[in-house]
Amino acid sequence: MLGAAAVLVLAGIAVLVAGFAAGGGAAMAAGIAVGVLLIIAGMVAAAGLTPVAPGEARVLQLLGRYKGTVREDGLRWVNPLTERRRVSTRIRNHETGLAKVNDLDGNPIEISAVVVWQVRDTARAVFEVDDFVEFVAFQTEAAVRHIAGSFPYDAGDRTSLRDNADEITGQLSEELRQRVASAGVGIVESRITRLAYAPEIAQAMLRRQQAGAVVAARERIVDGAVGMVHRALERLDEEDVVELDEERKAAMVSNLLVVLCADRDAQPVVNTGTLYQ
Repeated sequence: MLGAAAVLVLAGIAVLVAGFAAGGGAAMAAGIAVGVLLIIAGMVAAAGLTPVAPGEARVLQLLGRYKGTVREDGLRWVNPLTERRRVSTRIRNHETGLAKVNDLDGNPIEISAVVVWQVRDTARAVFEVDDFVEFVAFQTEAAVRHIAGSFPYDAGDRTSLRDNADEITGQLSEELRQRVASAGVGIVESRITRLAYAPEIAQAMLRRQQAGAVVAARERIVDGAVGMVHRALERLDEEDVVELDEERKAAMVSNLLVVLCADRDAQPVVNTGTLYQ
């Protein structure tokens, strides 16, 4: 079509020149008319030429009606009367702003996410929504807020935002797919980029986590100490090292537990008498 347009324009110029060379009369008028028509036809044909770059598409609309999409890159020719709208089909990133929401337990947290998306259906992207880029941004924000409010920030016995990142991002991606499907957009991936307690409760939550860690450590220490004391008493009894009555056993257990569970090193006291003095 590019060659045809060039031939028509050149032919029209040649006919115009020939018409002016005719010197007047009907031949000149006919030459000018034919030449002008050929040039106009060549310009109309050239108007249908549409360059399509890699990673983009052209949505065609004729008299208000959708006529198709040109996806193959290169110089393409379409009906010159169609309106051609450029739509990028490249993969894009969208990062949400830092949102402050309440988690499932009512604790205020700060969360943000990044979403990788791409236009899959150009017709729906152009005609179903006013601005598909803005639509994706709003729906992403809504999905992130909904996911953040559906799970606790931290919970040992439940799915939580902090401990189950892969499961949470999977649900976020699925919810986003459902939300933006009407705009012809596909979700490639989504990830939570920031997750933290809000500043007003961050210190209190840190102390709670530290307390939980201390309690867990103490539980392990006590379990280990009880096991060590139990094995010590069994060994003393099996090897008949010394006979202890129940009162002496209780004193020994108490002393060993104090030594094993104390935060600081024990200060030994040497007993120079008997067990009963």
